[in-house]
Amino acid sequence: MPQKYYVVWVGRQSGIFTDWPSAQRSVDGFAGARYKSFPTRDEAEQAYREGKQSAAYPRRAPAKPTGVKDESRTDAAVTTESPFDVRIFCDGACEPNPGNAGSGIVVYRSGTLADLWYGLFNSEGTNNSAELSALLNGLHMAQTEIDDGRSVELLSDSQYSLNCIRTWAAGWEKKGWKRKEEGDIKNLEIVQAAYAAYKEIEDEVQLTHVAGHAGIEGNELADRMAMLAVQSRQTELRRYDGDMNVDFLLKMRSG
Repeated sequence: MPQKYYVVWVGRQSGIFTDWPSAQRSVDGFAGARYKSFPTRDEAEQAYREGKQSAAYPRRAPAKPTGVKDESRTDAAVTTESPFDVRIFCDGACEPNPGNAGSGIVVYRSGTLADLWYGLFNSEGTNNSAELSALLNGLHMAQTEIDDGRSVELLSDSQYSLNCIRTWAAGWEKKGWKRKEEGDIKNLEIVQAAYAAYKEIEDEVQLTHVAGHAGIEGNELADRMAMLAVQSRQTELRRYDGDMNVDFLLKMRSG
């Protein structure tokens, strides 16, 4: 992946950083933090010298700040602006639960809404299985973006799904895909597939937990796509080809 340089004008520590986790530690949870990524060191140094704070991205404090990439990071103020080239929001819905389940995925490129996806309908699903299915397919999309040299953030409001692949799966795998306690691992096939996909890109993708139904545009749109999957009973993951106006989309049925 191409080297990026992160300029922090306002944060715990200002300066130029050569990796996102270091820059993230400086800005996460810091009120009024301002920063931006640049493709070359020369551009970063020039921007830092000139103090172009107007071009930076303002962020508010996340609900659970952390500077460690592989830990869950909740940011109730997530916007479409980001130092990542691509942001992929994943969500699942089920009505009733268990019952008719579907998944939705929303892709932003350079802060602009690019693609909406819906499908993976399962008449005998659960909310958790739908969330995991969305995350699994989001990981496959992230792999493609990373292979093309773009940085990716993958966002989900399902702490369960994120914990499955990032916290619990490694231990389950070592035990022959068995839980420490009695009982089978739920949604095992999806968990195994998602964990395998995650391991391929875990050093190159940022996983972020976002609050559900908190007005975060990408999460809200993913929710609408998941409900569209339930309503349409669309079994394949399909690109949405309707009106892409955000106000129109947000008026669609929510889960």
